[in-house]
Amino acid sequence: MSSRCDSASHCFAFEQDFIGNWRCIPLCVRRKLDLCGVKLKLNHWLQLSKDQRQTLVDWPDGADAIEQLRQHLRDCTSAMADGMAKDLPPVSGAPWQQLAELPAAVQEAATARGVLMTLEQWAQLSELDRFALCKLARPGHDHHNLEAAFSEVLV
Repeated sequence: MSSRCDSASHCFAFEQDFIGNWRCIPLCVRRKLDLCGVKLKLNHWLQLSKDQRQTLVDWPDGADAIEQLRQHLRDCTSAMADGMAKDLPPVSGAPWQQLAELPAAVQEAATARGVLMTLEQWAQLSELDRFALCKLARPGHDHHNLEAAFSEVLV
């Protein structure tokens, strides 16, 4: 099972095609956006400098840091063509934050791919791993990285 030292800035192997150039928002940043309650559009992300994007990847995810991230993103995006990043309610009690229940979408996605996923395995995953599986398994998502995600987190 996965036990990442620093989930805040960990990027998955299946994200390697855009790590470094940061042409997509990596899951570690998407998780922090959910935690601080900010809707950062891809256009916002791409207007940030490479160094600014790296700063967001490296941003810690403690409670104080997450609150500071919200204001930092407001400041960074306030002058952008798309306008300031929108506020959302910070995520609380999301399926990826629950250890006692394996989300149905993740279970169904695992079963469809012949992957055995137990509640015990789910509970042992890092929060970032659970976040990734929930995001990639959600209905309407293209699921192209889902098999790689299962392989990577269920080692």
